[in-house]
Amino acid sequence: MTLRFYDTASAEVRDFVPLVPGQVSLYYCGATVQGMPHVGHIRSAIAFDQLTRWLQYRGYRVTAVRNVTDIDDKILAKSAASFEPDFQDEPGSVRNEEWWALAYRYEQEFLKAYDTLGVSRPTYEPRATGHIPEMHALIRQLIDRGHAYPALDDSGDVYFDVRSWDKYGSLTRQQLDDMQGAADADPRGKKDPRDFALWKGHKDGEPTSASWASPWGAGRPGWHLECSAMVTKYLGPEFDIHGGGLDLRFPHHENEMAQSQAAGHGFANFWMHNGMVTYAGEKMSKSIGNTVSPAEMLELAPPRVVRYYLGQAQYRSVLDYQPTSLQEATAAVERIDGFISRAARTLSGAGNGGVVGGAVQGSDGAVPDAFAAAMDDDLNVPQALAALHDTVRAGNTALTAGNLDAARQALASVTAMLDVLGLNDTAAPVADEQADAALGVLVEAQLAARAEARAGKDWASSDAIRDTLAAAGVVVEDGPDGASWSLKRG
Repeated sequence: MTLRFYDTASAEVRDFVPLVPGQVSLYYCGATVQGMPHVGHIRSAIAFDQLTRWLQYRGYRVTAVRNVTDIDDKILAKSAASFEPDFQDEPGSVRNEEWWALAYRYEQEFLKAYDTLGVSRPTYEPRATGHIPEMHALIRQLIDRGHAYPALDDSGDVYFDVRSWDKYGSLTRQQLDDMQGAADADPRGKKDPRDFALWKGHKDGEPTSASWASPWGAGRPGWHLECSAMVTKYLGPEFDIHGGGLDLRFPHHENEMAQSQAAGHGFANFWMHNGMVTYAGEKMSKSIGNTVSPAEMLELAPPRVVRYYLGQAQYRSVLDYQPTSLQEATAAVERIDGFISRAARTLSGAGNGGVVGGAVQGSDGAVPDAFAAAMDDDLNVPQALAALHDTVRAGNTALTAGNLDAARQALASVTAMLDVLGLNDTAAPVADEQADAALGVLVEAQLAARAEARAGKDWASSDAIRDTLAAAGVVVEDGPDGASWSLKRG
Protein backbone atom coordinates (compact mmCIF):
# COMPACT_ATOMS: atom_id res chain seq x y z
CA MET A 1 0.00 0.00 0.00
CA THR A 2 1.53 3.29 -1.16
CA LEU A 3 -0.35 6.53 -0.66
CA ARG A 4 0.43 9.20 -3.24
CA PHE A 5 -0.74 12.82 -3.14
CA TYR A 6 -0.19 15.82 -5.37
CA ASP A 7 2.02 18.38 -3.64
CA THR A 8 1.40 21.94 -4.84
CA ALA A 9 4.86 23.08 -3.75
CA SER A 10 6.71 20.53 -5.90
CA ALA A 11 3.98 20.34 -8.58
CA GLU A 12 4.10 16.56 -8.63
CA VAL A 13 2.42 13.50 -7.18
CA ARG A 14 4.68 12.14 -4.46
CA ASP A 15 4.68 9.13 -2.17
CA PHE A 16 3.24 10.12 1.18
CA VAL A 17 5.41 9.19 4.14
CA PRO A 18 4.31 10.76 7.45
CA LEU A 19 6.86 12.46 9.67
CA VAL A 20 5.87 10.17 12.55
CA PRO A 21 5.13 6.55 11.59
CA GLY A 22 1.47 5.70 12.04
CA GLN A 23 0.41 9.31 12.61
CA VAL A 24 -0.67 12.14 10.30
CA SER A 25 -0.80 15.82 11.18
CA LEU A 26 -3.23 17.77 8.98
CA TYR A 27 -4.09 21.46 8.99
CA TYR A 28 -6.61 22.94 6.60
CA CYS A 29 -8.00 26.43 6.35
CA GLY A 30 -11.49 26.81 7.70
CA ALA A 31 -13.90 29.70 7.57
CA THR A 32 -13.43 33.42 7.77
CA VAL A 33 -16.74 33.90 9.52
CA GLN A 34 -17.93 37.14 7.91
CA GLY A 35 -20.93 35.65 6.08
CA MET A 36 -22.91 32.52 5.32
CA PRO A 37 -21.00 29.49 4.01
CA HIS A 38 -20.87 29.06 0.25
CA VAL A 39 -20.38 25.88 -1.76
CA GLY A 40 -16.64 26.49 -2.09
CA HIS A 41 -16.25 26.36 1.69
CA ILE A 42 -18.27 23.16 1.92
CA ARG A 43 -16.56 21.45 -0.99
CA SER A 44 -13.20 22.10 0.66
CA ALA A 45 -14.39 20.73 3.99
CA ILE A 46 -15.77 17.59 2.32
CA ALA A 47 -12.53 17.03 0.37
CA PHE A 48 -10.41 17.13 3.52
CA ASP A 49 -12.98 15.06 5.39
CA GLN A 50 -12.61 12.38 2.70
CA LEU A 51 -8.82 12.63 3.08
CA THR A 52 -9.08 12.25 6.86
CA ARG A 53 -11.43 9.26 6.60
CA TRP A 54 -9.20 7.52 4.08
CA LEU A 55 -6.08 8.05 6.17
CA GLN A 56 -7.94 6.64 9.17
CA TYR A 57 -9.12 3.66 7.12
CA ARG A 58 -5.50 3.03 6.18
CA GLY A 59 -4.68 2.81 9.86
CA TYR A 60 -3.25 6.24 10.61
CA ARG A 61 -4.04 8.25 13.69
CA VAL A 62 -4.98 11.64 12.24
CA THR A 63 -4.73 14.91 14.15
CA ALA A 64 -6.79 17.34 12.10
CA VAL A 65 -6.84 21.06 12.87
CA ARG A 66 -9.22 23.44 11.08
CA ASN A 67 -9.00 27.11 12.02
CA VAL A 68 -11.66 29.78 12.40
CA THR A 69 -10.68 33.30 11.34
CA ASP A 70 -12.91 35.33 13.65
CA ILE A 71 -11.25 38.76 13.23
CA ASP A 72 -10.51 40.49 9.93
CA ASP A 73 -11.32 43.62 7.91
CA LYS A 74 -14.56 42.29 6.42
CA ILE A 75 -15.94 41.20 9.79
CA LEU A 76 -15.26 44.66 11.22
CA ALA A 77 -16.73 46.38 8.15
CA LYS A 78 -19.95 44.34 8.28
CA SER A 79 -20.35 45.03 11.97
CA ALA A 80 -19.74 48.75 11.47
CA ALA A 81 -22.32 48.86 8.67
CA SER A 82 -24.97 47.40 10.98
CA PHE A 83 -24.67 50.53 13.18
CA GLU A 84 -25.26 52.95 10.30
CA PRO A 85 -28.62 54.80 10.24
CA ASP A 86 -29.30 53.66 6.67
CA PHE A 87 -28.50 50.00 7.39
CA GLN A 88 -30.82 47.80 5.34
CA ASP A 89 -32.20 44.82 7.21
CA GLU A 90 -31.87 41.71 5.06
CA PRO A 91 -32.61 38.05 5.77
CA GLY A 92 -30.02 36.89 8.28
CA SER A 93 -28.71 40.36 9.11
CA VAL A 94 -28.74 41.86 12.60
CA ARG A 95 -28.87 45.58 13.35
CA ASN A 96 -26.26 47.04 15.74
CA GLU A 97 -24.29 43.79 15.91
CA GLU A 98 -20.88 43.79 17.55
CA TRP A 99 -18.12 42.24 15.44
CA TRP A 100 -17.54 39.37 17.83
CA ALA A 101 -21.26 38.54 17.91
CA LEU A 102 -21.42 38.60 14.12
CA ALA A 103 -18.39 36.31 13.84
CA TYR A 104 -19.78 33.85 16.37
CA ARG A 105 -23.20 33.78 14.68
CA TYR A 106 -21.71 32.92 11.32
CA GLU A 107 -19.36 30.40 12.92
CA GLN A 108 -22.44 28.51 14.10
CA GLU A 109 -23.85 28.59 10.56
CA PHE A 110 -20.68 26.95 9.28
CA LEU A 111 -20.82 24.27 11.95
CA LYS A 112 -24.46 23.58 11.12
CA ALA A 113 -23.63 23.18 7.43
CA TYR A 114 -20.66 20.92 8.19
CA ASP A 115 -22.74 18.73 10.51
CA THR A 116 -25.69 18.55 8.12
CA LEU A 117 -23.44 17.33 5.31
CA GLY A 118 -21.58 14.78 7.40
CA VAL A 119 -18.24 16.58 7.74
CA SER A 120 -16.52 15.08 10.77
CA ARG A 121 -15.46 17.48 13.49
CA PRO A 122 -11.69 18.07 13.44
CA THR A 123 -9.49 17.13 16.36
CA TYR A 124 -9.44 20.83 17.25
CA GLU A 125 -10.82 24.05 15.79
CA PRO A 126 -8.86 27.04 17.14
CA ARG A 127 -10.01 30.65 16.78
CA ALA A 128 -7.58 33.35 15.76
CA THR A 129 -8.57 35.64 18.64
CA GLY A 130 -7.49 32.97 21.13
CA HIS A 131 -3.85 32.95 19.98
CA ILE A 132 -2.58 36.52 20.19
CA PRO A 133 0.46 35.69 22.43
CA GLU A 134 1.62 33.05 19.94
CA MET A 135 1.34 35.60 17.14
CA HIS A 136 3.40 38.14 19.08
CA ALA A 137 6.11 35.51 19.62
CA LEU A 138 6.21 34.70 15.89
CA ILE A 139 6.46 38.38 14.95
CA ARG A 140 9.32 38.83 17.40
CA GLN A 141 11.16 35.85 15.85
CA LEU A 142 10.80 37.35 12.39
CA ILE A 143 12.01 40.79 13.47
CA ASP A 144 15.00 39.28 15.27
CA ARG A 145 15.89 37.26 12.15
CA GLY A 146 15.70 40.34 9.93
CA HIS A 147 12.55 39.30 8.04
CA ALA A 148 10.04 41.78 9.53
CA TYR A 149 10.00 45.41 10.60
CA PRO A 150 7.71 47.94 12.33
CA ALA A 151 6.07 50.28 9.81
CA LEU A 152 8.11 53.27 8.76
CA ASP A 153 5.23 55.69 9.48
CA ASP A 154 4.70 54.81 13.18
CA SER A 155 1.21 53.46 12.42
CA GLY A 156 1.72 50.47 14.71
CA ASP A 157 1.74 48.07 11.74
CA VAL A 158 4.41 45.38 11.39
CA TYR A 159 5.30 44.02 7.95
CA PHE A 160 7.02 40.96 6.55
CA ASP A 161 9.93 41.98 4.34
CA VAL A 162 9.44 39.86 1.21
CA ARG A 163 12.84 40.83 -0.26
CA SER A 164 14.55 39.42 2.81
CA TRP A 165 13.35 35.91 1.96
CA ASP A 166 14.78 34.68 -1.31
CA LYS A 167 12.32 31.76 -1.50
CA TYR A 168 9.29 34.06 -1.56
CA GLY A 169 7.04 33.00 -4.44
CA SER A 170 8.24 29.38 -4.51
CA LEU A 171 4.88 27.84 -3.62
CA THR A 172 3.19 29.39 -6.65
CA ARG A 173 6.38 29.51 -8.74
CA GLN A 174 6.39 33.29 -9.18
CA GLN A 175 9.27 35.73 -9.33
CA LEU A 176 9.02 38.61 -6.87
CA ASP A 177 9.73 41.27 -9.47
CA ASP A 178 6.83 39.97 -11.58
CA MET A 179 4.36 40.31 -8.72
CA GLN A 180 2.23 43.33 -8.01
CA GLY A 181 1.18 44.57 -4.62
CA ALA A 182 -2.44 43.90 -3.68
CA ALA A 183 -4.69 46.45 -5.35
CA ASP A 184 -6.32 47.42 -2.06
CA ALA A 185 -3.11 47.40 0.01
CA ASP A 186 -1.96 50.65 1.57
CA PRO A 187 1.72 51.16 0.59
CA ARG A 188 2.37 53.68 3.38
CA GLY A 189 4.95 52.59 5.90
CA LYS A 190 6.27 49.75 3.72
CA LYS A 191 9.72 49.18 2.30
CA ASP A 192 8.15 47.40 -0.66
CA PRO A 193 4.47 47.54 -1.76
CA ARG A 194 4.42 43.72 -1.77
CA ASP A 195 5.30 43.48 1.92
CA PHE A 196 2.34 42.13 3.89
CA ALA A 197 1.02 42.92 7.34
CA LEU A 198 1.83 40.70 10.30
CA TRP A 199 0.24 43.13 12.75
CA LYS A 200 -2.26 45.90 12.01
CA GLY A 201 -2.17 48.97 14.25
CA HIS A 202 -5.45 50.12 15.73
CA LYS A 203 -7.17 52.79 13.62
CA ASP A 204 -9.55 55.55 14.59
CA GLY A 205 -13.14 54.40 14.37
CA GLU A 206 -12.38 50.73 15.00
CA PRO A 207 -13.85 49.25 18.21
CA THR A 208 -11.39 48.96 21.07
CA SER A 209 -12.58 45.37 21.56
CA ALA A 210 -10.96 44.57 18.20
CA SER A 211 -7.44 45.41 19.36
CA TRP A 212 -4.90 43.88 21.70
CA ALA A 213 -1.84 45.37 23.37
CA SER A 214 1.47 44.49 21.72
CA PRO A 215 5.12 45.62 21.82
CA TRP A 216 4.36 47.61 18.63
CA GLY A 217 1.19 49.24 19.88
CA ALA A 218 -2.47 48.25 20.13
CA GLY A 219 -3.77 46.39 17.10
CA ARG A 220 -4.83 43.05 15.68
CA PRO A 221 -3.18 40.26 13.69
CA GLY A 222 -2.82 40.03 9.95
CA TRP A 223 -4.71 37.19 8.29
CA HIS A 224 -1.67 35.21 7.13
CA LEU A 225 0.03 35.35 10.51
CA GLU A 226 -2.93 33.75 12.27
CA CYS A 227 -2.63 30.37 10.54
CA SER A 228 1.13 30.11 11.01
CA ALA A 229 0.83 30.75 14.74
CA MET A 230 -2.05 28.33 15.26
CA VAL A 231 -0.68 25.42 13.23
CA THR A 232 2.70 25.70 14.96
CA LYS A 233 1.07 25.65 18.39
CA TYR A 234 -0.92 22.47 17.74
CA LEU A 235 1.05 20.53 15.13
CA GLY A 236 4.56 21.83 15.71
CA PRO A 237 7.06 23.67 13.47
CA GLU A 238 6.89 20.87 10.87
CA PHE A 239 3.82 18.79 10.01
CA ASP A 240 2.53 16.53 7.27
CA ILE A 241 -0.21 18.24 5.25
CA HIS A 242 -1.51 21.77 4.81
CA GLY A 243 -4.75 22.05 2.83
CA GLY A 244 -7.23 24.57 1.56
CA GLY A 245 -9.00 25.88 -1.52
CA LEU A 246 -7.10 26.62 -4.70
CA ASP A 247 -7.95 30.31 -4.32
CA LEU A 248 -5.85 30.43 -1.12
CA ARG A 249 -2.55 29.51 -2.77
CA PHE A 250 -1.70 33.16 -3.32
CA PRO A 251 -1.30 35.26 -1.40
CA HIS A 252 -2.48 33.47 1.74
CA HIS A 253 -0.56 30.21 1.61
CA GLU A 254 2.43 31.76 -0.11
CA ASN A 255 2.68 34.24 2.76
CA GLU A 256 2.09 31.58 5.40
CA MET A 257 4.90 29.46 4.04
CA ALA A 258 7.30 32.39 3.71
CA GLN A 259 6.83 33.75 7.23
CA SER A 260 6.94 30.30 8.83
CA GLN A 261 10.03 29.11 7.01
CA ALA A 262 11.70 32.48 7.56
CA ALA A 263 11.12 31.93 11.29
CA GLY A 264 13.05 28.65 11.01
CA HIS A 265 10.13 26.24 10.74
CA GLY A 266 10.07 23.36 8.28
CA PHE A 267 6.29 23.89 8.03
CA ALA A 268 4.17 21.70 5.68
CA ASN A 269 5.60 18.59 4.03
CA PHE A 270 2.67 18.49 1.56
CA TRP A 271 0.43 21.25 0.25
CA MET A 272 -2.95 20.01 -1.00
CA HIS A 273 -5.47 22.31 -2.68
CA ASN A 274 -9.01 21.53 -3.77
CA GLY A 275 -10.52 22.96 -6.96
CA MET A 276 -13.28 25.51 -7.34
CA VAL A 277 -17.02 25.09 -7.94
CA THR A 278 -18.37 26.71 -11.12
CA TYR A 279 -21.89 27.25 -12.45
CA ALA A 280 -22.48 25.96 -15.99
CA GLY A 281 -18.82 26.48 -16.79
CA GLU A 282 -18.56 30.00 -15.36
CA LYS A 283 -17.11 31.26 -12.11
CA MET A 284 -19.82 31.76 -9.52
CA SER A 285 -20.40 35.45 -8.87
CA LYS A 286 -23.05 37.33 -6.94
CA SER A 287 -22.73 40.22 -9.40
CA ILE A 288 -23.99 38.12 -12.30
CA GLY A 289 -26.43 36.11 -10.18
CA ASN A 290 -25.18 32.59 -10.87
CA THR A 291 -24.41 31.49 -7.32
CA VAL A 292 -26.01 28.59 -5.50
CA SER A 293 -25.58 28.19 -1.76
CA PRO A 294 -25.46 25.01 0.33
CA ALA A 295 -28.79 26.06 1.85
CA GLU A 296 -30.33 26.30 -1.63
CA MET A 297 -28.96 22.89 -2.54
CA LEU A 298 -30.45 21.41 0.64
CA GLU A 299 -33.85 22.76 -0.39
CA LEU A 300 -33.56 20.75 -3.60
CA ALA A 301 -32.13 17.49 -2.27
CA PRO A 302 -31.43 15.59 0.98
CA PRO A 303 -28.05 16.08 2.69
CA ARG A 304 -26.62 12.76 1.49
CA VAL A 305 -27.36 13.68 -2.11
CA VAL A 306 -25.76 17.12 -1.70
CA ARG A 307 -22.71 15.53 -0.10
CA TYR A 308 -22.50 12.97 -2.92
CA TYR A 309 -22.56 15.77 -5.48
CA LEU A 310 -20.03 18.02 -3.73
CA GLY A 311 -17.67 15.10 -3.08
CA GLN A 312 -17.92 13.21 -6.37
CA ALA A 313 -15.12 14.90 -8.34
CA GLN A 314 -11.38 14.43 -7.91
CA TYR A 315 -10.57 17.04 -5.28
CA ARG A 316 -8.12 19.01 -7.46
CA SER A 317 -10.50 19.34 -10.40
CA VAL A 318 -13.17 21.95 -11.06
CA LEU A 319 -16.65 20.84 -9.96
CA ASP A 320 -19.21 22.29 -12.35
CA TYR A 321 -22.76 22.77 -11.10
CA GLN A 322 -25.56 22.31 -13.64
CA PRO A 323 -29.33 22.55 -13.05
CA THR A 324 -29.50 18.74 -13.39
CA SER A 325 -26.55 17.98 -11.09
CA LEU A 326 -28.58 17.18 -8.00
CA GLN A 327 -31.04 15.09 -10.00
CA GLU A 328 -28.17 12.96 -11.26
CA ALA A 329 -26.73 12.67 -7.75
CA THR A 330 -30.18 11.69 -6.44
CA ALA A 331 -30.44 8.87 -8.97
CA ALA A 332 -26.97 7.60 -8.01
CA VAL A 333 -27.74 7.62 -4.30
CA GLU A 334 -31.10 5.91 -4.85
CA ARG A 335 -29.41 3.10 -6.79
CA ILE A 336 -27.07 2.55 -3.87
CA ASP A 337 -29.84 2.72 -1.30
CA GLY A 338 -32.06 0.41 -3.38
CA PHE A 339 -29.42 -2.30 -3.20
CA ILE A 340 -28.81 -1.75 0.52
CA SER A 341 -32.52 -2.05 1.35
CA ARG A 342 -33.02 -5.07 -0.89
CA ALA A 343 -29.94 -6.84 0.46
CA ALA A 344 -30.78 -6.07 4.09
CA ARG A 345 -34.32 -7.48 3.69
CA THR A 346 -33.14 -10.60 1.88
CA LEU A 347 -30.25 -11.35 4.21
CA SER A 348 -32.26 -10.68 7.36
CA GLY A 349 -35.01 -12.92 6.06
CA ALA A 350 -32.48 -15.66 5.32
CA GLY A 351 -31.70 -15.82 9.03
CA ASN A 352 -28.02 -16.52 8.45
CA GLY A 353 -25.42 -13.79 8.55
CA GLY A 354 -27.93 -10.97 8.35
CA VAL A 355 -27.66 -7.29 9.18
CA VAL A 356 -27.42 -6.27 12.84
CA GLY A 357 -27.27 -2.59 13.77
CA GLY A 358 -25.96 -1.67 10.34
CA ALA A 359 -23.13 -4.26 10.43
CA VAL A 360 -23.13 -7.18 8.00
CA GLN A 361 -22.58 -10.40 9.90
CA GLY A 362 -20.26 -13.11 8.62
CA SER A 363 -18.52 -11.01 5.97
CA ASP A 364 -15.34 -9.03 5.34
CA GLY A 365 -16.08 -5.29 5.61
CA ALA A 366 -13.04 -4.24 3.59
CA VAL A 367 -13.28 -1.97 0.57
CA PRO A 368 -12.58 -3.60 -2.83
CA ASP A 369 -9.05 -3.43 -4.23
CA ALA A 370 -10.17 -1.12 -7.06
CA PHE A 371 -11.62 1.35 -4.55
CA ALA A 372 -8.47 1.25 -2.41
CA ALA A 373 -6.19 1.73 -5.41
CA ALA A 374 -8.21 4.75 -6.51
CA MET A 375 -8.16 6.41 -3.10
CA ASP A 376 -4.44 5.70 -2.66
CA ASP A 377 -3.84 7.46 -5.97
CA ASP A 378 -4.30 11.08 -4.88
CA LEU A 379 -7.88 10.50 -3.68
CA ASN A 380 -9.30 9.59 -7.09
CA VAL A 381 -12.91 9.67 -5.92
CA PRO A 382 -14.48 9.29 -9.41
CA GLN A 383 -12.70 5.94 -9.82
CA ALA A 384 -13.62 5.01 -6.26
CA LEU A 385 -17.29 5.76 -7.00
CA ALA A 386 -17.04 3.60 -10.13
CA ALA A 387 -15.89 0.73 -7.90
CA LEU A 388 -18.78 1.44 -5.54
CA HIS A 389 -21.39 1.29 -8.30
CA ASP A 390 -19.75 -1.85 -9.80
CA THR A 391 -20.15 -3.51 -6.41
CA VAL A 392 -23.80 -2.41 -6.20
CA ARG A 393 -24.49 -3.96 -9.61
CA ALA A 394 -22.69 -7.17 -8.65
CA GLY A 395 -24.64 -7.31 -5.41
CA ASN A 396 -27.97 -6.95 -7.19
CA THR A 397 -26.98 -9.72 -9.61
CA ALA A 398 -26.06 -11.96 -6.69
CA LEU A 399 -29.41 -11.30 -5.00
CA THR A 400 -31.30 -12.15 -8.19
CA ALA A 401 -29.31 -15.38 -8.54
CA GLY A 402 -29.89 -16.28 -4.89
CA ASN A 403 -26.16 -16.18 -4.13
CA LEU A 404 -26.47 -14.87 -0.57
CA ASP A 405 -22.79 -15.19 0.28
CA ALA A 406 -21.82 -12.93 -2.61
CA ALA A 407 -24.65 -10.53 -1.79
CA ARG A 408 -23.55 -10.39 1.84
CA GLN A 409 -19.97 -9.60 0.86
CA ALA A 410 -21.15 -6.94 -1.60
CA LEU A 411 -23.26 -5.29 1.09
CA ALA A 412 -20.35 -5.26 3.51
CA SER A 413 -18.07 -3.72 0.87
CA VAL A 414 -20.65 -1.08 -0.08
CA THR A 415 -21.08 -0.18 3.59
CA ALA A 416 -17.32 0.20 4.03
CA MET A 417 -16.99 2.40 0.93
CA LEU A 418 -19.87 4.64 1.97
CA ASP A 419 -18.29 5.08 5.38
CA VAL A 420 -15.00 6.22 3.83
CA LEU A 421 -16.85 8.68 1.59
CA GLY A 422 -18.97 10.00 4.47
CA LEU A 423 -22.15 8.68 2.82
CA ASN A 424 -22.93 5.78 5.10
CA ASP A 425 -26.44 6.20 6.40
CA THR A 426 -26.52 2.99 8.42
CA ALA A 427 -25.78 4.96 11.58
CA ALA A 428 -29.45 6.02 11.55
CA PRO A 429 -31.67 4.29 14.14
CA VAL A 430 -32.53 0.73 13.04
CA ALA A 431 -36.25 0.29 12.36
CA ASP A 432 -38.27 -2.05 14.52
CA GLU A 433 -37.84 -5.51 12.92
CA GLN A 434 -41.52 -6.41 13.18
CA ALA A 435 -42.63 -3.14 11.59
CA ASP A 436 -39.96 -3.50 8.90
CA ALA A 437 -41.15 -7.00 8.09
CA ALA A 438 -44.78 -5.84 7.91
CA LEU A 439 -43.83 -2.99 5.59
CA GLY A 440 -41.98 -5.44 3.34
CA VAL A 441 -45.04 -7.69 3.03
CA LEU A 442 -47.30 -4.74 2.15
CA VAL A 443 -44.92 -3.28 -0.42
CA GLU A 444 -44.24 -6.63 -2.06
CA ALA A 445 -48.01 -7.15 -2.37
CA GLN A 446 -48.32 -3.77 -4.08
CA LEU A 447 -45.46 -4.63 -6.43
CA ALA A 448 -47.07 -7.97 -7.28
CA ALA A 449 -50.33 -6.15 -8.14
CA ARG A 450 -48.35 -3.66 -10.23
CA ALA A 451 -46.57 -6.48 -12.10
CA GLU A 452 -49.94 -8.06 -12.86
CA ALA A 453 -51.28 -4.73 -14.16
CA ARG A 454 -48.21 -4.26 -16.37
CA ALA A 455 -48.56 -7.78 -17.74
CA GLY A 456 -52.13 -6.91 -18.73
CA LYS A 457 -50.97 -3.57 -20.21
CA ASP A 458 -53.06 -1.71 -17.63
CA TRP A 459 -50.62 1.17 -17.48
CA ALA A 460 -52.95 3.46 -15.58
CA SER A 461 -53.21 1.04 -12.65
CA SER A 462 -49.47 0.35 -12.79
CA ASP A 463 -48.66 4.05 -12.59
CA ALA A 464 -51.20 4.62 -9.82
CA ILE A 465 -49.57 1.95 -7.64
CA ARG A 466 -46.13 3.40 -8.26
CA ASP A 467 -47.38 6.93 -7.43
CA THR A 468 -49.01 5.71 -4.22
CA LEU A 469 -45.79 4.03 -3.11
CA ALA A 470 -43.75 7.13 -4.02
CA ALA A 471 -46.07 9.33 -1.97
CA ALA A 472 -45.38 7.02 0.99
CA GLY A 473 -41.62 7.41 0.52
CA VAL A 474 -41.06 4.09 -1.26
CA VAL A 475 -38.78 4.30 -4.30
CA VAL A 476 -39.50 1.70 -7.00
CA GLU A 477 -36.89 0.81 -9.61
CA ASP A 478 -37.65 -1.36 -12.63
CA GLY A 479 -34.89 -3.62 -13.87
CA PRO A 480 -34.40 -6.62 -16.14
CA ASP A 481 -35.11 -8.92 -13.18
CA GLY A 482 -38.28 -7.12 -12.11
CA ALA A 483 -39.02 -4.27 -9.73
CA SER A 484 -37.08 -3.54 -6.55
CA TRP A 485 -37.88 -1.01 -3.86
CA SER A 486 -36.23 1.03 -1.16
CA LEU A 487 -37.25 3.71 1.31
CA LYS A 488 -36.37 7.26 0.30
CA ARG A 489 -33.51 8.21 2.58
CA GLY A 490 -32.08 11.61 3.45
